[in-house]
Amino acid sequence: MKKLSARRRHPLAALVVLLLALACTGGLYAVFAPASKAQADETAQSLAIDEGKKLFAVGCASCHGTGGQGSSDGPSLVGVGAAAVDFQVGTGRMPAQQPGAQVPRKKVIYTQAEIDQLAAFVSSLGAGPNIPTEAQYGPDGADIAKGGELFRDNCTQCHNFTGKGGALTHGKFAPSLEDVDPKHIYEAMQTGPQNMPSFPDTTLSEQNKKDIIAYLNAVNGDDTVSPGGLELGGLGPVSEGLFAWIFGLGALIAVAVWVAARTAKAKKS
Repeated sequence: MKKLSARRRHPLAALVVLLLALACTGGLYAVFAPASKAQADETAQSLAIDEGKKLFAVGCASCHGTGGQGSSDGPSLVGVGAAAVDFQVGTGRMPAQQPGAQVPRKKVIYTQAEIDQLAAFVSSLGAGPNIPTEAQYGPDGADIAKGGELFRDNCTQCHNFTGKGGALTHGKFAPSLEDVDPKHIYEAMQTGPQNMPSFPDTTLSEQNKKDIIAYLNAVNGDDTVSPGGLELGGLGPVSEGLFAWIFGLGALIAVAVWVAARTAKAKKS
């Protein structure tokens, strides 16, 4: 009987041992901290959505509807994602000053914090592309030569082979890609703003987009030298051929007229 009594333990002994073990290994933090961090993240996201909704009501709802459902003055924003908002608002294209064939880039009127809040609200309306991280559009690991091939295959028809831009039909145009934030170039490929088609990862992978951005940074960088001399804005063979035709042929005609005049004068004398 004495031996049995000695082996008997207090009912809470096992719980005390477990708590001590968890405390020693940092287990208590692992159990309780993630829950509180998740709650904090959820609260911050809810606050961002609420603030974004207020900003949306003032600056966007008149065209896109109070719930982003769209109207006769603006398309639906359900499912466009945070990347579309960050691009359109972050480049000053939205809010638009007036309707037209194309909304041009202009001065940004929102802070980045406000843009993030607007993006959070629009994202809550429906899933869409997220704002890319620097690891996705940064130069690390990019293949500039491959980016040039991809750009010439997919983008030169509108943007010119060095991204100088060009005219389209009915008053539309492909904007210049010089001095554009790499993040916004990535977002444009993701979302296909205005007249541009979208290039999801199934069409152009994340690495492909990174390569294209690296190519544009290389050809438009301050250290880039044109081996052909006067590049005429890099507008391509049509403009350069027209320049050669007008000025080159004009110069030949002028020389021919001068030679003919000199010859006639020599014969008279």
